[in-house]
Amino acid sequence: MRDVAQLAGVSITTVSHVVNGTRAVADETRYRVLDAIAATGYTGNAIARSLATGGTRSLGVAISLVANPYFSELIQAIEGEAARAGYTLLLVDTHDESEVEQAAVRALRARRVEGMLLTPSPGAADTVVPELRQLKVPTVLVDRLPGAGLLDQVGPENVGATAILVEHLVDLGHRRIGLVAGAAGLTTSSERVHGYRLGLRRAGLELDEDLMASGGSAVKPAEVALRRLLSLPSPPTAVIAANNSMMVGVLHASRELGVRVGQDIAVVGYDEVEWADLVDPPLTTMAQPIADIGRTAVRMLLSRIAEPEQPPRTVRLPAKFMHRNSCGCPT
Repeated sequence: MRDVAQLAGVSITTVSHVVNGTRAVADETRYRVLDAIAATGYTGNAIARSLATGGTRSLGVAISLVANPYFSELIQAIEGEAARAGYTLLLVDTHDESEVEQAAVRALRARRVEGMLLTPSPGAADTVVPELRQLKVPTVLVDRLPGAGLLDQVGPENVGATAILVEHLVDLGHRRIGLVAGAAGLTTSSERVHGYRLGLRRAGLELDEDLMASGGSAVKPAEVALRRLLSLPSPPTAVIAANNSMMVGVLHASRELGVRVGQDIAVVGYDEVEWADLVDPPLTTMAQPIADIGRTAVRMLLSRIAEPEQPPRTVRLPAKFMHRNSCGCPT
């Protein structure tokens, strides 16, 4: 910083104000400082600054980068909202495994993040969530919500949205409706199963456990699940894929089996995909408000940092029904 100040012909205090944005500096002076920073390759010492100020202006994000393709869109929304508030992100991959997740969270804490956004793994409710509560780390759980009153959390509405998918298929005349369900232990999986059951109950249909197959929240297990459903003595005439990865598996298996989506079988899914209207037929889906979830998560975390003693909050954001043709409806 001393070198930058000397090159720019200003004081060290002025350099500090330009770097940290702590006071307005005349444009001509600021440009001289920025030119000197570029010439010297200067970067601030965030850790040293945090020791002096008590904050790093950074947020940690612990998420499984391979668990679901939509998480990349979620991270984009989180980063944009954090940047607008003057925060940077530190991102770690949990691989959706409890031990890796716990190590990732501890690594973020070691880097003095001011708060944390976590998409919890199936085992998080018994491991990392109690640890974060005990240590009073400002935290917001995102997408997967293990229970109200634990920590702040924000995610989509799953139960009613999945019930709507069932009811739409029933309205089209389907009585044998299959479900390719997500991985066990995830709250999103259990909530969408609950919604499936609710939709059947509202329609006055009996639950047939044979029509529920685990797709493991992934492509290949979903392919196996659809093959099993279609091999039943009385196979489903319609299928719900409970996330976008499993929708890919359902489409793969349908093509390999020569089953025509929208004609031989109706297919709908929870999760929108950017290519939903590019396939033939276009996919009927329930779209999560991904960007809103990401932005809301950051706002809740900053509120928690500012007011650490406020009661934990749970926010559910509604999904949107995207009606296309894979359900068998005419164009």
